[in-house]
Amino acid sequence: MATNPKRTVIDVSSGARSLLGRLPLIVAGLLLIIFIATGVYSVPADSEAVLQRFGKHIDTQMPGLRFKIPFGVDMVTIVPVQRQLKLEFGFQTYDNTNPFQPPEDPEAEKNMVTGDLSAAEVEWIVQYHIDNSKTYLFHVRNPEVTLRDLSEAAVREVVGDRTVDAVLTTGRQDIETEVGARLRDVVTTLDLGLRIDTVQLKNVN
Repeated sequence: MATNPKRTVIDVSSGARSLLGRLPLIVAGLLLIIFIATGVYSVPADSEAVLQRFGKHIDTQMPGLRFKIPFGVDMVTIVPVQRQLKLEFGFQTYDNTNPFQPPEDPEAEKNMVTGDLSAAEVEWIVQYHIDNSKTYLFHVRNPEVTLRDLSEAAVREVVGDRTVDAVLTTGRQDIETEVGARLRDVVTTLDLGLRIDTVQLKNVN
């Protein structure tokens, strides 16, 4: 005579049933928290936010509390357009905030030859602003690296047209003025999104 198989009955308590019933609400709440935490961001007073959607530029946003679509749909790049930035040449400081500021080889960068074939060690800085955040990010790859190369080329050319006495003493201001003018022309021509403020010679030996 066949017997019926035993049935196992799991008794779910009322508390467990209540938790299971609220699970969709808990999941929805967590997703909402993540959505808000990753979708809201702040733009500092000295910066602009360049907003990209699926890699395409769609907006440039001013300082304040802003919102973007999270989960990788929108990407934001904060660009410090109101901050004066600085590049050092021939030397480096260790408390800088510009990642492009320290030269790779300060000694090689500052060694030059003047117009009368004398050896000179020239240190200088270039102070600049980001003038157009969209152009800065998308028109030329690595604009600061390009600016470093352009600045070194301009200083070597101008120093090479002068005597060592002029480089050391009376010609310093003329060198700064001429290098600044050359840099502004080429930065504008290449459309780097940068504005050259000043060129300053430091130690010259």
